[in-house]
Amino acid sequence: MVCVIEDTFGTAINPLTKQTEEIKRFTITNGMQMKVQVITLGATITSIEVPDANGRIDDVVLGYDDVAGYQTSTNPYFGATVGRVCNRVGNGRFTLNGQEIQVARNLNNKHQLHGGFIGFDKVHWHVVGQQQDGVTLQHCSPDGHEGYPGEVIATVKISLTEDNCLHVLMQAKTTKTTAVNMTNHSYFNLAGHAAGKEAVYEHEVMINADKITETDADSIPTGNFTSVQGSAYDLRQLTKLGDGIKALLPTNGYDDNYCADKNYDGNRINLIAKAVYPANGRWLEIASNQPGVQFYTSNGMPDTEKGETPIYGKHGAQYTKHGAFCLETQKYPDAVNHPNFPSIILNPNEEYNHEVIYKFGICRNTGCSKH
Repeated sequence: MVCVIEDTFGTAINPLTKQTEEIKRFTITNGMQMKVQVITLGATITSIEVPDANGRIDDVVLGYDDVAGYQTSTNPYFGATVGRVCNRVGNGRFTLNGQEIQVARNLNNKHQLHGGFIGFDKVHWHVVGQQQDGVTLQHCSPDGHEGYPGEVIATVKISLTEDNCLHVLMQAKTTKTTAVNMTNHSYFNLAGHAAGKEAVYEHEVMINADKITETDADSIPTGNFTSVQGSAYDLRQLTKLGDGIKALLPTNGYDDNYCADKNYDGNRINLIAKAVYPANGRWLEIASNQPGVQFYTSNGMPDTEKGETPIYGKHGAQYTKHGAFCLETQKYPDAVNHPNFPSIILNPNEEYNHEVIYKFGICRNTGCSKH
């Protein structure tokens, strides 16, 4: 039976109201020894514990022990709900109904990344429902916030099933035509959150996409697409991640939007990606109704081999470059500037609807890659 327990994670100053508020935590467990923790700061998934093939339970997402950790300037969006527009907006501007919209430029004072300076990841979400299998959180983003028109009511429902599926449903409505493209930014390591890059290199990854969006030197899409055929970007079959990263080291690793939209209609849930850690049999499948997934191998985390200071996370873990991977389902980056991309424009009479399912399982020692 799935059950939910609420407690207090800490307190923090609300960046919008400047009031000190309690940050609530919800612990969701099922009968299969899976446990998920969510906090109201950033509607953030702070922990996912699941057993491996030997019955060992590990926390497989990166994060912090306390509120202060999540508020550090070096927090790379661990587990957060990201919006109003995730990923990048080139030059922080776009045209909407004939009017140029200038949004906050928090990336090198040139582009926007993950919603601006105070995105959905930094605000305090309100609890609007606690179900037997999860919790529903909501945030009201004011008209004009970070430059975006319209008051947006965003809702995130996080729930757990008995078959180890974590469901995340992201919805939004607006009072004016605006742009919305949300995602969850969990960092995974199926060997355990503290296992580091050596374990990540041993993972096998599959992404169900035959092309990626071409980007420039700032990682801004050009509007063109690149076929993955015959390259290190081809992950259509389970591929050892270390081999792919090493082939891409001149460009640091994977940080690319994969176009998984062969059957995209906005409603159908499709298998987007799979990751396996053969050493312990643990696997993760990601299914979504979104047309893209940003695959990121933590290239921007500190490189201790170059003397950089690691990020200190849960239980003193040291998080470093390539120590985890993200599979962020979403519409394509910078879609507001590319009419050939799936649209992220939301009108007042519409509802943004993004569903993603993270299914965890185990396979026994033989044939793991063929599961």
